[in-house]
Parts: sequence; structure tokens; C-alpha cells
Amino acid sequence: MDAPTPISAEELEELREAFAKIDVDNNGFISKAELTDLFRAANLALPGYRIREIVQELTRTSEQLTFDEFTQVVRGLKSTEVAKTFRKAINKKEGICNVAGTSEQSGTQHSYSEEEKVAFVNWINKALEKDPDCQHLLPMDPSGNDLFTAMGDGIILCKMINLSVPDTIDERTINKKKLTPFTIQENLNLALNSASAIGCHVVNIGAEDLKEGRQHLVLGLLWQVIKIGLFADIELSKNEALIALLRDGESLEDLMKLSPEELLLRWANYHLEEAGCGKINNFSSDIKDSKAYYNLLNQVAPKGDEDGIPPIAIEMSGIREKEDLKRAECMLDQADRLGCRQFVMPTDVVRGNPKLNLAFVANLFNKYPALKKPENQDIDWSSIEGETREERTFRNWMNSLGVNPRVNHLYADIDDALVIFQLYEKIKVPVDWDKVNKPPYPKLGSNMKKLENCNYAVELGKKEAKFSLVGIAGQDLNAGNRTLTLALLWQLMRRYTLNILEDLGDGQKVIDDTIVVWVNGTLSQAGKPTISSFKDGSISRSMPVLDLIDAIQPGSIKYDLLKTEDLTEEEKLNNAKYAISMARKIGARVYALPEDLVEVKPKMVMTVFACLMARGMKRA
Repeated sequence: MDAPTPISAEELEELREAFAKIDVDNNGFISKAELTDLFRAANLALPGYRIREIVQELTRTSEQLTFDEFTQVVRGLKSTEVAKTFRKAINKKEGICNVAGTSEQSGTQHSYSEEEKVAFVNWINKALEKDPDCQHLLPMDPSGNDLFTAMGDGIILCKMINLSVPDTIDERTINKKKLTPFTIQENLNLALNSASAIGCHVVNIGAEDLKEGRQHLVLGLLWQVIKIGLFADIELSKNEALIALLRDGESLEDLMKLSPEELLLRWANYHLEEAGCGKINNFSSDIKDSKAYYNLLNQVAPKGDEDGIPPIAIEMSGIREKEDLKRAECMLDQADRLGCRQFVMPTDVVRGNPKLNLAFVANLFNKYPALKKPENQDIDWSSIEGETREERTFRNWMNSLGVNPRVNHLYADIDDALVIFQLYEKIKVPVDWDKVNKPPYPKLGSNMKKLENCNYAVELGKKEAKFSLVGIAGQDLNAGNRTLTLALLWQLMRRYTLNILEDLGDGQKVIDDTIVVWVNGTLSQAGKPTISSFKDGSISRSMPVLDLIDAIQPGSIKYDLLKTEDLTEEEKLNNAKYAISMARKIGARVYALPEDLVEVKPKMVMTVFACLMARGMKRA
């Protein structure tokens, strides 16, 4: 095999997408079976035994490949004939269209999925059909390129973000009329920075990409936004009836650790079991014949036993169709009776498109969960609490940086410190990966492996990052001690924020006072009142933040929309929503929430001013 060639950041992003396509069960690994399927699909000019040898070699140390190992494999294959067919196979897993033209930096040809484009267009057309601000763009034609041009002014993306996470963007800050290149740029800034704040990974996507309608980037971002909305309620604290999915011998804690994908699979199997049918292991190869879907639809369809909800009968005769495609068509006709036909065409079911089938099932769950909260089980309901605002902010920040695997549950998903190590690298603290235990962990002693990682993470924090971690041990991270874990996460986020300022200021050290001095200097120059510290009471009205935005970009704040004296709590929150959205609109990647300003939370207030300082320094 030729010497491995380096992989560019752009290709790494493509590999992440490829990894997700092969990893059909979304567990963060590629199994031996998935890898074998991939090579078979590639139509390699190799005999079967040779394919088995290659797979054997790749999975010599483990039955599963992590993303890092997968990258090494592709790096090794990159300059060989196998590489080309390997890529083709990945693309074959979905109906992929190659985009004319290649990337200037790496010469990589990009591709996108026609099926995804059609699914997203239909979803957006339905979701926004009554929105007066989108009438100039809707309905889009799913067979053409309307989607890519329609995303260009930022309005649809802002609206979709608000549909997924309501109130993320203050509608008053979206430019809707008489758009110019400048006001379009503002909308795209607002959309991208808001997408980041809800946990989308947007590091490689800029306003220009959206303006030019770069297909693979537009679809990648839209999928993240749509998925966040679809998964919002597939969580125990939002939907207590999910407790019905608890298995014998399982604790509530076990159920709370499951990702939305795992919960959906368990939900589908719960209903299939009730119907006396076999289990499925994924939403790709196991649903291709539509039979599991037929039985699932029949189970969740309203039976007329609930007040005010009329029964909907599912016609099951189509399950006996001989051809898979015809059977899928008949099944989707039945899904349509429930108003749940979105995301998949018959071909997507037959091909087992994992992304679109996952969306189809999530939408079905959201409309017809058909679960009843158990009455007599001995359950400590108080232990089912949703995440706090602070926890959500940290989780969204981590996900926006593209950590792998994605963090769904703050404490459970970082109990092996792998995500923490990735965050250390983001703040320029070197990690010796040879010292890190990587999954899959052995069944016996898995927690010991995770604990060793957590000990190393705390050691790095104390010795290399010079964090204040008094009284924090690896055990605390591993066990999910809230206070101590949050203390480490805050220092990581703070350092990340300050690093951006230090990079802009030629490496000059930045502390809280540096930021306060810059803020006050900028406010004074614009003839506006200053602040005493990040605890200043005037911050609860958001006026210092709004004044600073107006000082950085004069004339941007519409003061007539604001109330400045004798504010009720609701009026304070209104000002704060406007302030946070305006900060994002002028280009500051703010993660804090409006409530952080109203309650004057000094840590989060600091990050808002620091992000605005970074924006101001770039403009200077």
C-alpha cells in the first residue's frame, strides 16, 4: 500500500458524513458487518476471500471501527484503487449526485443526495406554507434547484431554526423587506450563529456558501436543524410516557442515557412486540420490505378509545404485495392517512436510506407516540428532571464544535472523557492519544477504562491547561457529579472564548478586566453609559449589550422597539431576546441565552461581552 497521504479539514468533514452514512445504527462505530456490506456494495474487482482479508485486517484489534480508525483506513486507502471504489460505495448507500466543479483547496469533488433534497423541500414547503414572510420563496419545486437559491437570503433558515427550537431568533431582527447584499449578509450571520447556538456544527460553513447555494453544505446544515427539531421531545423529561419502554431489570437511569435514535428504535420494537412481530435493529436494512412499518402504523393509529380523537383504520392488504417497491408505496399511502408520509419516497424505504427513514420514524413518533404513562410502577418521578439552561448551553457549545460522538445527555455522554479531550484540543492543550482508552470498551472492566480516561482529563486540566480544579477527581467526571463537571466545562468554554480574543490581539493575555475596559472604552466613545462589572444591575435590562452593539455597528439597534425604564420581567426578557439575536446578527457567535442577561449571570454575561469584543476587534 502506498504511503498514507494527509487529509484536509474539508475532506475530514466529508469523512464525518461518510462515517454517518455507513454507521446505519448510529452508535458511533462501524461494525464488521457494516464494513463488509460497504466493500460488497463497492463492486470491487476483488474475489470474496480478498474482501474478507481486507475487512479482517481492518478489524484485527476490534470488531468495530471508531471514526478515528476509519479516518486512518481511508488515509491508507486514499492513494490506491480501493480508495476510489470505497468512496463510490459510500455514495451508493444514498442516491448521490456529483456536483460539477471541485473545491479549489483540495480538488475534492463534492456530492449531495437527491433524495435528501426532495425530502427537505417537501418538509419546508409544508412547515412554512402559511408564513407570510416566505411567500416570495414557497412552494419550492422538489425536482429543481429551488432549495439552494431559496436559502440564499437567510429567511427560510431563520424560520426553520425557530421551528426546531422556538424563540431562538427574535423575529424583529430578521431583515424581511427590500433586501440588499448587506441585509442578506446580516440574515445569514443571524442564521449561522443561531444554528451554532442550538448545537449545529457550522465550523466549515460560511455565509458565502449559503448565498451561493453550495448543495452539500446547505443540505448538511438543514439536516442538522431539522433533526434537532424532530428529536426535541424524544426525551424522558419532555415525554414521561417513554417510561413504558423500560425493560425488566433496567433502572430509570439506564433509560435516561439512551440517545434519541436508540429511544426511537426501542419505541418501534415496543409496538412491534405488541403486534407479535419480530424486532428490528436499525432503520435501514431491517425496514426495506416495509413490513415492520406496516405493523408499526397499525399499532400507533388511533383506535377511537380516546376522547375527541376519531379512529383511523390502517388498510393492511398491501403488506401482501409481492414487490418491495409496490409494498412501500401501499405502506406510505397508509402513513398518509395519519398525516405522516413525510421524508421518504418508496425508493428511500426500499434502499434503506438511514437518514430519511430515521426522520420518517421520528415524525411518526411525534404525532402518534401511542404510549401510556405507567400508573402503578414504583418510579421516582422527581429524578426525571430536564437539563438546566446552563447545561443546555454547554451541550450546544460542545456540539457546535463538532465533537464526536454528539452529546445528547451532558453527564452520561462525557463519562469516558473522550469529548473532554477533543475540547482540550480546541483550546490548544495537547492530548497524548496513546494514553487514552478508546471504545468499544470491554464488557468487563469498561468503567475502569473510562475512569482512567477521566483521571487523565483532570490531570491535563491541572498540569497543562492550568485550570483551577481543586477537589475535582476523575471519579467526579465519571460519575457525573454535576457541580464539579460544570466547573471543568465552564473553564473550557471560558478558555475557548478568551483564546479567540488573544488570537485577535496578537497573543496578548486577556482577563475579565481586559474585556470590561474594552467594553467601557467603546461605550464611552459612542457617548453611552458604562458598566462597573459583569454583575452590573443595568445588564438585566440588556441596555449595555444593546448600546455596545450599536457602538460597534452604528444605527443597527432600533431603540423604538425597546422599553428602557420601569421594565416588567416580560419586558426585560423581550429586550434580552432582541439583544442576543442582534449580537448574532452583527456576527458574534453568542451561546448565552436571554435569561442569562435578565438574571445577570456573570459567567454567561462575560461570554456575551467577549464575543462582542471579538466582533468589534475584527471590525476595527
